[in-house]
Amino acid sequence: QYQQGAEVASLCIGAFLLASTGLLDGKKCSTHWIFANEFRDMFPEVTLVDDRIITEEDGLYSSGGANSYWNLLLYLVEKHTDRQTAIFASKFFAVEIDRKSQSPFIMFNGQKKHEDEPIRKAQEYIENNIMEKITIEELASRFAIGRRHFERRFKKATNNTPVEYMQRVKIEAAKKELETSRKNVSEVMYEVGYSDTKAFRTVFKKITGLSPLDYKNRYNKNAEVAG
Repeated sequence: QYQQGAEVASLCIGAFLLASTGLLDGKKCSTHWIFANEFRDMFPEVTLVDDRIITEEDGLYSSGGANSYWNLLLYLVEKHTDRQTAIFASKFFAVEIDRKSQSPFIMFNGQKKHEDEPIRKAQEYIENNIMEKITIEELASRFAIGRRHFERRFKKATNNTPVEYMQRVKIEAAKKELETSRKNVSEVMYEVGYSDTKAFRTVFKKITGLSPLDYKNRYNKNAEVAG
């Protein structure tokens, strides 16, 4: 049917089924963020954009996790009718229109389902020392691997560069503090090893799509206006 001009959409983990048909080979798609690593392992020929709510390419659509299907439906309503109809539908069903990212919902657990034991130990070292400013040279030396070889092995095993992994581990720890504690943004920043406010805010927003203060206000019921 697709070859005859039909458009095809997958919702949430339905992307696994769509990818298994081969239609997504060489194309982008989204799925529930919690299954991102499994999807990449099973379908390396598909470009997974796990932070996106919606993807569209050549008449193939996909949506992110769980209730993201509402956003895909609104997207299709607008595409096949008009903006006003989509806005009416979003108000009628009480769905936020134009939500494009599932980054604020992603919980980073690391990718440890691999067979590279030294890299797994490096991951654990990073996770157990979030307050420290660890360099790639230090990691490579600690695990007796040349720097370039270490970087290649780390990326292959985890789908992240060492720097990306360290950033994501620190930001995940910061998110948990912002969600549950009364600490302000600066206090949380220092606890996860950042001393530069601008750098912390930049990395935090890159990973979550929100500023630290916006994140705290959204998820911490005791959040104060000042950060």
